Formats: sequence, C-alpha cells, structure tokens
Amino acid sequence: MSERAVPPGVPAVRVEGVRKGYGSNDRRVEVLRGVSLELEQGEMLALVGPSGVGKSTFLHLLGLLDQPEAGRIELFGHDTGAMTSGQRASWRNRRIGFVFQFHGLLAEFTLTENVAMPLLIGGAGRREAAVRAGELLAAVGLEHRREHFPDQLSGGEQQRGAIARALVADPWLLLADEPTGNLDAATAESVFELLRNLHLDRGLSSVIVTHNARLAARCDRTLRLSGDGLEAA
Repeated sequence: MSERAVPPGVPAVRVEGVRKGYGSNDRRVEVLRGVSLELEQGEMLALVGPSGVGKSTFLHLLGLLDQPEAGRIELFGHDTGAMTSGQRASWRNRRIGFVFQFHGLLAEFTLTENVAMPLLIGGAGRREAAVRAGELLAAVGLEHRREHFPDQLSGGEQQRGAIARALVADPWLLLADEPTGNLDAATAESVFELLRNLHLDRGLSSVIVTHNARLAARCDRTLRLSGDGLEAA
C-alpha cells in the first residue's frame, strides 16, 4: 500500500466498543464505556462534551498515545491492537498529526527548528527537514517568522506554528484537542479557518475536540461524548 493509496471504502477511523478507565479497586474510574465511532476519509469531525467526560482520553487512544483496555481501534484499515511498539511510534510520527490547546513549541529552538523536529526524529536530513518546514510555515502564513523563537511570537502565531509542526510529515489523520481554547475569539476564528482550509487542501481526516459550538458547527459532523458512547449533537 503506497503513501496515500488507501482504498476509498476503508474508514479513516473505526472504533468498536472501546473501554478505558484509571485506578483500581475502590478508586477505579471508568472513563469510556463501550465507545464506537466510524470516521470517513476526508471527514472533519467535531467532538464535544462536558469537561472530564473523556474527550482527551479518547483522542489519546486514537493517536496511539495510549491503549484501550477493551475494544478495537482501526486506522485506515490497520488494527492498532496488533501493532508493535515500534509500529505505533512510526504511525505517531508519520501518519498522525497532533495539535493541542497549548502550542508546546520548544523555547530554545527557532520556529523552523520546532516545525522540522518530527522529520528529524524520523531520520530526515537537516537540510531536507528545514526545506519542508519552510514550506509548511509559508502555508500557515509564518514564512517571515521562521527564525524567531516561540517567545517572540503572538499566541495565534505560536498555534499556527504548532499546526505547521503537526502537518510537516504529511499525516493522514489530524487530531486537535481544543486547538483554539487558549486564544481570544478573533484569533480562534482565524486559527480554525486555517485548520479547516488545510484539512481540505491536504485531504486530511480530522477529529477536533472543542467547547466552541460555533466552530464545531463548521465541521462536517458533530458528536457528543458521554461515558457511555457518542451521539449526534
């Protein structure tokens, strides 16, 4: 199967009966209890729900940062439960892009170096990684900021840089956890518009966790998460 040759009928994400909890015995907390989901290729899904219901936990499971205690997760037809730790790490680095509420840029590195980091970790040469990072920074309107450090950027610019870093390896799946939650209303609109355009331009499949109902309405579909499952919002 080539880089993008995923059969069109295969969902980007298929989740069946996923369960996840924390703690043990009388301190056991069940967070997800039999959650199922199917995300089509090219779809942008908004995931909403009250704080503490398990949205971030669910996103971490989709992003292979954690594993379910029961149930099955498939990404583009691949059973993640059958992956080795090395395969999971490779998928996180090359197939999945992450954007979080707080940008997570490393203070001691320039914006170009921050964006290039996933490629360098994946074994790319410094020149190749820098060129690719420059292309992504241009795509998010930050080419003129490429040699700046994170503390020299505005909040919106930092988050745009984080989006560029998430997309630099040309992932198939984009996972964003409250990507505009730390921004003022006008900047949030701008950053979300950028996310939406990049999703469309790059043929991504995306899951966006947000508390912003107006932004959620601009996704293709909105689902509400409760401990017992997902339902249309």
